[in-house]
Amino acid sequence: MNNLSARINFSILLFFMLSCNSPAGDENKVVSIKTSLGEIKVMLYNETPIHRDNFIKMVNSGVYDGVLFHRVINEFMIQAGDPSTNPSYSKPQRDTLAGYTIPAEFRPQFIHKKGALAAARQGNNVNPEMRSSGTQFYIVQGKKYSRNDLLALQEKINSSIRQAYFIRFIKEVADSARLSGKPLQDSEIQEIASGKMFRYLSTNPSFKYTEEQIATYVNLGGTPFLDGTYTVFGEVTEGLDIVDKIAAVSTDGNDKPVN
Repeated sequence: MNNLSARINFSILLFFMLSCNSPAGDENKVVSIKTSLGEIKVMLYNETPIHRDNFIKMVNSGVYDGVLFHRVINEFMIQAGDPSTNPSYSKPQRDTLAGYTIPAEFRPQFIHKKGALAAARQGNNVNPEMRSSGTQFYIVQGKKYSRNDLLALQEKINSSIRQAYFIRFIKEVADSARLSGKPLQDSEIQEIASGKMFRYLSTNPSFKYTEEQIATYVNLGGTPFLDGTYTVFGEVTEGLDIVDKIAAVSTDGNDKPVN
């Protein structure tokens, strides 16, 4: 995602830090990401245990050693974690967005504020369950938003969530009918999926920002348009300045760092 005059290689070291407001035995784990531009420390949320444990597994297995920040967009985010970007590999590695995935863990209290650690994924059209990449992640840089901007985005986020779930229900109904040996007409699939959608909307509240979250986006910034559809599973505790440095490097037409 970003360009740099020096290649952004990083090795990740795992250590533990006891959060001062967490009970003993429930401390949040912290990972140190060492890059050629400096060190970034990220805290992993216990409330997203699948992503937390998977990230630690990737760290301990050495998957991230030597990989690059391969996609960088200033005022948006910096993305890494694809094993195929490791220049020391002797043979090409499969891109991990479409390969190894894990279930989404959306938590309304975790938003895409500046410094948020989140999982990359494929789009809704091919990934209606919004499953996360098992290896690729991004760190949010973003920008500041006004209160009115956020209220308008809130409606778009709800629309995006509804669209994603309807696509998911369509696929579920079609797949179930096909596996049963009794395929349905498109109109029948639409009708059954619409019933599922109605039940979903009746039992799940709409996405809505809290006053504290609005203040965070106004004062700190981030990428709110990703909320509710991409899993946030941690945040930067040290090194936001390094995130800014990486986000500022020169990139090519594919958002890949030039150097």
